[in-house]
Amino acid sequence: MTITQLKYVLAVAENQNFTKAAEKTFVTQPTLSMQIQKLEDELDILIFDRSKKPIELTDIGSKIVTQARNIVNEANRISDIVDQQKGFIGGEFKLGVIPTVMPTLLPMFLRNFINRYPKVKLKIEELPTDTIVERLAEGHLDAAIAATPLQLEDIKERPLYYEPFVAYVPANHALHNIQKLTTADLDLNDMLLLEDGHCFRDGVVNLCKTNRNYEEETFSLESGSFETLVRLANEGLGMTLLPYLHTLDIKDEEKKYLHHFKEPAPAREVSLLYHKSELKMQIIEALRATIAGVVKGAITFQNVQIISPLPQTQGAFRK
Repeated sequence: MTITQLKYVLAVAENQNFTKAAEKTFVTQPTLSMQIQKLEDELDILIFDRSKKPIELTDIGSKIVTQARNIVNEANRISDIVDQQKGFIGGEFKLGVIPTVMPTLLPMFLRNFINRYPKVKLKIEELPTDTIVERLAEGHLDAAIAATPLQLEDIKERPLYYEPFVAYVPANHALHNIQKLTTADLDLNDMLLLEDGHCFRDGVVNLCKTNRNYEEETFSLESGSFETLVRLANEGLGMTLLPYLHTLDIKDEEKKYLHHFKEPAPAREVSLLYHKSELKMQIIEALRATIAGVVKGAITFQNVQIISPLPQTQGAFRK
């Protein structure tokens, strides 16, 4: 039994296809198939049911895959130990970022990080939270940036910053003349929302649900971007909530429509996520320090109420 064989098993389990697994692991399909067959012969069991399309794990195969993932992670840890001993910060690093954070945070820290750590080959993907969690668990992401708390057993969360919600209230809206809003002013039936699947949308819905009754079928106007929500609000179709960092780049003529909340302001917690196995911690720490350094000067709010992205959960206060 070799680490390479276990990596091949994990690749087939993920792709449910020998050809695709061979492409992912950069070997020929006959080589990959032969190595897995050798492992099955050695263990005297079948890991995969090849009669199924797509290929499925056998019952014992599922248990082997779970253990193989642990073994491969521990083997990778040896390289981490050597890198840390040498003070080396480099190599490939796969980072996932949720869509409502990517466009504002990435330009703030990316050039700084690349300049400071040129030996890190950073691969960044924009992904929804559910996909991020899945890929972290499977070892296909080294870390991620997402709204928290998620309260997952195998995922560690390191808060990076607390980003207040800001209301965008056009001139013809009933709340336009209120300088400082409270969460009790919000009406979900009058709120323009992101499409389902965005954790920021979930946070807004949770915030509104705590303050007044609503009828879910009455709100149906949704969009995939904050820019579209702002344009729809300008057309008199309602108001919307934006993350604070997004408001820094809003057009000058539209900034007069931004309304902050009375303290404690509703806010989201944005964290750096990584698997409990803590692989590549030297890069994770470098990434955390870089982001925290640039965001610290951009967000000065201190007294906030954290709104969870989880359904129907109460926020926590932070002063």
